[in-house]
Amino acid sequence: MKYFLPIIITFLIFINPVNTFAEELILAGGCFWCLEHDLEYLKGINSVQSGYSGGTLQNPTYENHDGHQEVVLVNYDPKLVSFPKILRLYLRNIDPLDGKGQFCDRGDSYRPVIFFKDQIEESDARNALVSASNELQVPFEKISVELKSKSQFWLAEEYHQNFAERNQLKYNFYRFSCGRDQRLDKLWGDNARSTNLWNE
Repeated sequence: MKYFLPIIITFLIFINPVNTFAEELILAGGCFWCLEHDLEYLKGINSVQSGYSGGTLQNPTYENHDGHQEVVLVNYDPKLVSFPKILRLYLRNIDPLDGKGQFCDRGDSYRPVIFFKDQIEESDARNALVSASNELQVPFEKISVELKSKSQFWLAEEYHQNFAERNQLKYNFYRFSCGRDQRLDKLWGDNARSTNLWNE
């Protein structure tokens, strides 16, 4: 059996490379439908799931997630995309100047938060916020994205997953009426958020 063990391990790595090399991060930036949709096409990102994190309430739901933010869990291949690059795209898809919500969604559930797992990620996140303040030409004190130690991720209900793809009309109407893209274009400029540019 000992002679077959290396072969079995090699076979498992070959058929399931995503699980072998993947990293995860949690981000909050307003409506999780939008953030999920904005990040999932970046090269190197394996999946993006909507959920809740940041609070202490056990088994939160959409109807009751008091203390939690709406978040996305990003599963990515660090060999193809870096943590700082994901943060840079994330920041271009939120309003980092608004710490009381995002766009038409107001309140604690919609505050922008970067959840870090260690000091390296915390440092990278802080550097990303400094870069954002420089690009937006605003004092760093005006950047209202919280940095918070990573906590448990709770998966949102099935009907929230891949909402933009499964409910295009409703999603597009919500996104437009919320003023998300209008505000983002004003902040960052037209096409600054395009994943086509980021994947080059």
